[in-house]
Amino acid sequence: MLTKQIIANIENQPKKHPNREWVELDWDELNKRILRKTTDKGTDVAIALEEKTPLKVGDIVYEDEQKQIVIRTKKEKVYVVYPESIVQMGKAAFELGNRHTPCLISESEIVVRYDDTLERLFDEVGVKYEATERRFTKPFKYRGHQH
Repeated sequence: MLTKQIIANIENQPKKHPNREWVELDWDELNKRILRKTTDKGTDVAIALEEKTPLKVGDIVYEDEQKQIVIRTKKEKVYVVYPESIVQMGKAAFELGNRHTPCLISESEIVVRYDDTLERLFDEVGVKYEATERRFTKPFKYRGHQH
């Protein structure tokens, strides 16, 4: 099956399609315009977007009465860090930044891609953390740096 456009996003649709299939992408594949994938239910899909707009989680790339094919990201192994104080947050963020480790920071947690060398760092900082899996809706930002 070939699809050349994004039809809509499921966030903007009031009801769920009864036969939804998912195309799972690595988060860095969201920027690709040409992909060949298989849905979670075995449908082969070729995506050749004419627009330069990147794919987003929830984008519908095919829909008819029988099925709807939607984009989502794969689950990735991550560490979720739970600082209990501003001092722990500062130390954890400093150490991660010192290693140029991309992270997502919210009010209550820091999320980093899995790297088993980080466990020692978290233990040294004295911060609570867990290894788990998450789906990302936005890619990690890598920022250039010069020394």
